[in-house]
Amino acid sequence: MEVDVAIVGGGPAGSTAAYRLATAGTHVLVVDRTAFPRDKPCGGGVTGRAARLLPFSIEPVVEDVVDRLDCRLRYGPRFVRRARAPLALMTQRRRLDHFLLRKAAEAGADVRDGVKVADVRADSLTVDGEEVQARIVLAADGCNGTAARALGLGGDIVHGVALEANYPYDARYRGTMVVAIGVVHGGYGWIFPKGDHVNVGVGGNESEAPHLRARLRRLCEEYGVDPDAARDLRGYRLPMRRPTSSLARGSAAVLGDAAGLVDPFSGDGMYEAFLSSLLIVEPALDLLAGRAAGLEPYEQAVARRITPLTAAGWGAKVAFERFPRTTFALARLPITFRALEKLVQGDLGHPGAAAGLEKGAIRLIYAVARHAGDPGRAFKAAPAQS
Repeated sequence: MEVDVAIVGGGPAGSTAAYRLATAGTHVLVVDRTAFPRDKPCGGGVTGRAARLLPFSIEPVVEDVVDRLDCRLRYGPRFVRRARAPLALMTQRRRLDHFLLRKAAEAGADVRDGVKVADVRADSLTVDGEEVQARIVLAADGCNGTAARALGLGGDIVHGVALEANYPYDARYRGTMVVAIGVVHGGYGWIFPKGDHVNVGVGGNESEAPHLRARLRRLCEEYGVDPDAARDLRGYRLPMRRPTSSLARGSAAVLGDAAGLVDPFSGDGMYEAFLSSLLIVEPALDLLAGRAAGLEPYEQAVARRITPLTAAGWGAKVAFERFPRTTFALARLPITFRALEKLVQGDLGHPGAAAGLEKGAIRLIYAVARHAGDPGRAFKAAPAQS
């Protein structure tokens, strides 16, 4: 079998890349070892800026629309803000990923899930024992995938950890995103509303792994959620790329979580997954048309569009870790929330692009981060451990 592009992994990055490339007229094969629909540990929030990257609406799988933030520091100081437009669309990865993969199939991609994938190379792979020749091979099989390693890509990644579970629905949290900063070292706890339940989780530095169960139980108790009513309890890693990690070489590239494209502060990788799937399209089409020798322009595009956001995420992470009260006091200012609102809704491309008073508030947070430890160095080194 011969194809133009073979994509290993049918998650958000792989399926949306397949959709875009199939729409452009290429012969795309998407393979995944798991049969869809399938569960995937994730808070399930799609920010406005992430949703705006998609060429279609995900409304059919949205279970709640969040426009209210309830933010607290270590079960102490708290503020509540309502946004002028939705901050995030809440869904479940079981539904979202299946929806995105169906979209890819409808666009013309050859989708094969529940298959055995082996011998992944830059020009071929084996699917259920059948050899597939591909002009381009993309690894999009998540942080636990093996395709990137087989292609000699990725590798220089810092991992965070998270633990989440679903709990019986509580109408108090309808339309509200609860974020409890600092309840986990290097991270936060959350409560996200879904259709018939709430997703509650904690995530932070890798050193927090032995303590996550206790942290999750405490979070539930503080917010009136029965900790013994948990179902679908799942732990997972959060891959965060450092700039020395290679994303493309010749006819191979790595996307989304498999590339470590996760925001170090929020732990969100959905925006980066959708953006990486967009950024790979032009280099792939250029390579297929003979206008380029390889996919290296994709890595350059990531450096321009995603790396500055990653560095900003490290800066915010460092500021909250080292000077939590000062940073929280700045974050609770209405003008700071307005900048955050614009950022998550996609009206602001980067924190540094803020203007006026919003820019001043963001600069103050960066000043705290620099005082705590240069965010640039934090980006190039492992996060602070407890």
